[in-house]
Amino acid sequence: MSNTNESMAKRIKKTMENLQKNNIYACYIPTKEDVVTQVAEFLNEGDTVSVGGSESLFVCGVIDYLREGGYHFLDRYQDGLTREEIEQIYRDAFSADAYLCSSNAVTENGELYNVDGNSNRTAAILYGPKSVIMVVGVNKLVKDLAEAAERVKTTAAPLNTQRLDCDTYCRAQGRCIALTRGESEITAGCSSDQRICCNYVISAKQRHKNRIKVILVGEPLGY
Repeated sequence: MSNTNESMAKRIKKTMENLQKNNIYACYIPTKEDVVTQVAEFLNEGDTVSVGGSESLFVCGVIDYLREGGYHFLDRYQDGLTREEIEQIYRDAFSADAYLCSSNAVTENGELYNVDGNSNRTAAILYGPKSVIMVVGVNKLVKDLAEAAERVKTTAAPLNTQRLDCDTYCRAQGRCIALTRGESEITAGCSSDQRICCNYVISAKQRHKNRIKVILVGEPLGY
């Protein structure tokens, strides 16, 4: 962890230990340039691989790698797909050998916190793909679930609604309307039909050891 300060190094170590206690495999790599090499170690030639919506995967070169590698890549981002074809890819992902995505937040207690609108990503995290590989920047490390919820309402949701061109309060104001109203419930938010905070998933101790794998990267990635 040479590129992190002492405080962050301790947080990363604690988080990784607690992820592993929760039967979630955890490893650390210092920079985004190292991500593809680590991802490749988790895959076998000919694997069927799918991905969730993730800026982190693009920034780290994972999408390009999957397109060029020896895998059956269910590429939701390929040009010319109809909405029906994209939806079919979402469904086909449940039988994939590996599913790659990021996480909205990872707590120091070893929990994964994810919030989705369409929810194909959260569904695949929960069940279906044989292996779930998450690429997570250190900017997504939080102390606990309360900080995880706050991170989504102040960072992840506002930035993702901008990226996805959604007409929501958080896109316009940069924070969830629930915070403006003083509402403390995790699920509190706007009433927009384009709201992206619809389903909330907390992954704690897992029955299937190491099905979920977290690659912690020693620099900020994604939202």
